[in-house]
Formats: sequence, structure tokens, C-alpha cells
Amino acid sequence: MKGIIVLSIFALGLFACQSESPKNAQKPASENANHAAPAAKKNIVFFGNSLTAAYQLSPEQGFTALIQLKIDSLNLPYTCVNAGLSGETTADGANRIEWVLQQPIEIFVLELGGNDMLRGLPITESKKNLEAIASKVKAKYPACKIVVAGMLAPPNLGATYTEAFREMYPTVAKNNGATLIPFLLENVGGIPSLNLPDGIHPNPAGQKIVAENVWKILRPLL
Repeated sequence: MKGIIVLSIFALGLFACQSESPKNAQKPASENANHAAPAAKKNIVFFGNSLTAAYQLSPEQGFTALIQLKIDSLNLPYTCVNAGLSGETTADGANRIEWVLQQPIEIFVLELGGNDMLRGLPITESKKNLEAIASKVKAKYPACKIVVAGMLAPPNLGATYTEAFREMYPTVAKNNGATLIPFLLENVGGIPSLNLPDGIHPNPAGQKIVAENVWKILRPLL
């Protein structure tokens, strides 16, 4: 896995002020209300690996961008920030999180662990790293809502490993008061027609399904 896509979008309302004659200096309250500043948008940060970064696809084809379209269609005051980095492990994420926390965050979607699994890294270490990331987010932004994106390991890694890996995500979510996406790749993982030739990363059709998996969990939090 390689490549990096980190998109950070901010929206600020700007006013153009003009001088007025004394007789126009005071305007009715109703008219002033019509010129009120637009509400500042809140950031939803998607912090993950190549699944979040939309590996080998254009940014607009990834599930983060597709969720932004849903948000915009409802005129909700949120901006999706794609902080996905291809190849990232939970340890890499724990080292990178403080840089991401430099921007205000309303909702934080944590999608990491898949690369740990592919490398056969100890689940105890992966869990510790995920806990550390969530703890740093809560410490910096106590009111931030955290979403944990669950993943599954293939059966060829053995029953003990696959079960421990599956249970890692609900445990991290419970320990941090987070909302859980049971399986990010539900109805996508293992289906050739919905993935790139590598069999790991969703293609555009697969990304649309992933977006729905995330949206049904995310929507109630907005």
C-alpha cells in the first residue's frame, strides 16, 4: 500500500463592510438578521489508511467524499477531512495523530488496524495504539464524538487471531465511549466485482457501499 491523500478543508464566513450615511446607520432587526454570518462548519476527520485514502482512485470516488455529498445535500454544517495515509499501521497513526489534532474536530472516525493484521502484528500492540489515539483525541477535544471502524481478519490467520482481531474494535469503542461501525467493508470485502484487482481495496462501486456503511452510523451523530 502506498501513496498519501490528506485533504483538509476549512470554511469561514467573510463580511464586506461599507460605510453608511447617518440616516441608514440603523436598520430593522429583521433586516440585520437576514445578513447574519453563516454558521461555521465543523470538521469530521477520517483518520485511517489506504481504505480511507481511496487507494488508486480519484479523491471524489472515495467514501469520505461521497459522505460529503450526502452532508451537502442535507445542508448540514460539516466538512469531511480525509486524513487517510496508505500503508499506515496503528503505531504510525499513534505517532501522527498530534499533527492531525492541530485543527478543531467535531467527529473523529478512526479506521486503522488492517495493515497490522496483514503484517501479523501482535493484537495487544494494535489495541494499545488504537486506545492511545482515542485518548489523545479526547484529551484535546473532550466533546469530540469518536467513531471506530471495525475490520475482520481472514480465516487463514487462524481462529485465535481472527477472533481476537474482531473483538479488538468493539472493545476499543466501549473503552472510549465511541460509536462502532461493526465492519467497514460489510458487503464489499471478498467480493471481486467490488474491489480492485488486488482484492483488498474497494473500487468505485465498492466505495459507494462503504460510504453507506459509514453513513448509517454517522448520520445520527450529526
